[in-house]
Amino acid sequence: MIEFPDFNFAEGELLLINKPYKWTSFDVVGKIRNSLKPQKLKVGHAGTLDPLATGLLIICTGKLTKQIDTYQAEEKEYTGTMVLGASTPSFDMETEIDASFDISKITEAQIYAATDPFTGDISQYPPAHSAVKVNGERLYVKARLGEEVELKKRFVTVSTFEITRIALPEVDFRIVCSKGTYIRSLVSDFGKALNNGAYLSKLTRTRSGNFLLDNAFELTDLVAYLRHKKEEVKANTPTHL
Repeated sequence: MIEFPDFNFAEGELLLINKPYKWTSFDVVGKIRNSLKPQKLKVGHAGTLDPLATGLLIICTGKLTKQIDTYQAEEKEYTGTMVLGASTPSFDMETEIDASFDISKITEAQIYAATDPFTGDISQYPPAHSAVKVNGERLYVKARLGEEVELKKRFVTVSTFEITRIALPEVDFRIVCSKGTYIRSLVSDFGKALNNGAYLSKLTRTRSGNFLLDNAFELTDLVAYLRHKKEEVKANTPTHL
């Protein structure tokens, strides 16, 4: 079994987790919270990842949950893949393609140049299929019900937008940005800048502040360890007749 430190979850632990594909950030929090039972501890995450994204998710327990906002505010780094020539309502693969475009005339030079307007301080709208709350309800709930909502513009900072591979229709990228940046919206807007369409097909958060994905635990390994420790405690607890 992987070596883990001696955790003190009540006092507070900061756990770096590699969020599995198709898990929500809340799923990860719930899994860890259930693994710590019968202890009733506060567990929360700093910075939501979409279900179809993977990568670094910061989990805080106990007294350290008071610092979640601090960790959440830190700069993020992502790597990912977008697909040119098509669009989806969710800006990713959660929903079906709703429009297709000709990409035969798009050049590599145009793709590299199209990153320029999306570097620096920019404005963007959150995707309709997102966890943002409007009047207390998640946008994705309203979107799935077919309800239209007025999206509010937000201002974010993208310090790096680097194209790392072009194999049309796929384009790989690396982005360093401020908290609250929607990579799905960035990809959709990128497609529009090319007078085309684009949606996100893969996304991984590789860094948050000074915390790296390379140092993260796999969720299955951590849960197995917590269960093992729980069984150890149970086996060493004397029973009274």
